[in-house]
Amino acid sequence: MKFLGIDYGTKRIGVAISDEEGVLAFPKEIVLNDSNSFKKLGEIIGTENISEIVIGESVDFSGKLNVLSARIEIFISELKDKFKLPIRKQKEFLTSIEARKGGNSKKSFNQSQAHSKLKQIKSGRIDASAAALILQRYLDKVNNYNKK
Repeated sequence: MKFLGIDYGTKRIGVAISDEEGVLAFPKEIVLNDSNSFKKLGEIIGTENISEIVIGESVDFSGKLNVLSARIEIFISELKDKFKLPIRKQKEFLTSIEARKGGNSKKSFNQSQAHSKLKQIKSGRIDASAAALILQRYLDKVNNYNKK
């Protein structure tokens, strides 16, 4: 069973996919959030043979739904209507920040690393990495639950 992970943003939608076993998540690409976004998502869903969608649920620092949550709910409703796939929500607290760090706990970068990070942010690769983090958290939760 293959999963699609989504990090919804007002400008870009980060997309990740899982392996066939639904164990590991990988950044896939960035889809611009415009009139063609559902067409592009449909192509990915078809090409990758996706069975289920996991979308980040945006929360604030206290764990409550934030301003973006209403837009995400509308997006989820449209996804359900267009693709008829199960959709799961996974809290996405600080995933973009974690994706920017790239797993590196160091806060300072040399000039070359800082330039590389800035290029990643500008090109949107952070959004796909955030989608992979959201999807991986969901897969870990489901897989650990099923083992018990």
